[in-house]
Amino acid sequence: MPVTGGGDANFEVGAEVEVSTRGALFPATIIGKGSRATIFTVEYKTLKARSTTGRNKRKALKEEVDMAVLRPSPPRERSSYAFEPGDEVDAFYNDGWREGVIAITSAGSSKFSVYLRDLKRQLDFECPELRLHREWVSGKWVPPLEETIVSASKEAKAIKQEELSEGSLVEVRIDEEGFRGSWYAAKVVKVAGQDKYLVQFKGLRIDGDKEFLKEKVDKQNIRPYPPEAIIVDGFDLNEKVDAFLNDGWWEGVICKILKGGRYKVYFKESDEELVFEHCDLRPHQDWINETWVMASQRLNKM
Repeated sequence: MPVTGGGDANFEVGAEVEVSTRGALFPATIIGKGSRATIFTVEYKTLKARSTTGRNKRKALKEEVDMAVLRPSPPRERSSYAFEPGDEVDAFYNDGWREGVIAITSAGSSKFSVYLRDLKRQLDFECPELRLHREWVSGKWVPPLEETIVSASKEAKAIKQEELSEGSLVEVRIDEEGFRGSWYAAKVVKVAGQDKYLVQFKGLRIDGDKEFLKEKVDKQNIRPYPPEAIIVDGFDLNEKVDAFLNDGWWEGVICKILKGGRYKVYFKESDEELVFEHCDLRPHQDWINETWVMASQRLNKM
């Protein structure tokens, strides 16, 4: 897992980074500088220090590392379930991101089988546990970020220009008691009439878990899958987000920022607060007039 931490990178106290150690990339925050210009003290977000008191609660691990094993935190990205066999990815396993390759994708399944190179093992992962693999080389991301952003933009425009058809990736809203405010990934099986579609969900199964649920939905309850490249380093208090829970995305609001890259989210429909990791949240977007609009953009227009 070659990582170049030098170059023109500017690592300041408070910067969000990833540390290459123990065969993986671990998210951390720079909390201090060492005696030399290339030495930094980091606090890990997922690794804990050994307890010296015998108590169950352990503090976040802090240690000094060299710049050579540091890189900035990569952009927040959400895949639109479009990974294919052979794709280079990072999989989140045992508190860190490990380099691997997509080995198998199953039609109708929300899981991907990934071969982890350092562990020499093949394991299954959900989409939120995967990201495109990139290297930080001489102060730049390889492959470059611009390609992903442009690709996502083109994808969104293509969706706007043509109607949903068989095979289109979508999200479906379930407007029933206990499900309001949630969206679920699905694939269009066929057009089932005027403004109606037969879809197969990627996470919801029928009784017995034998196969994925198929259902007819109205156009008003279906939208294209959101663009995959969304760059977010952190979320702000009172920011509107979607939280991944029970195989779906639920609309909520950040009500408290916790340590270790965690957030407490308030859900209006159920009047409850739950804690989520950063990787299980995404910026909230609305599909308005065949265009994706961020929550902040919508407020500015009102």
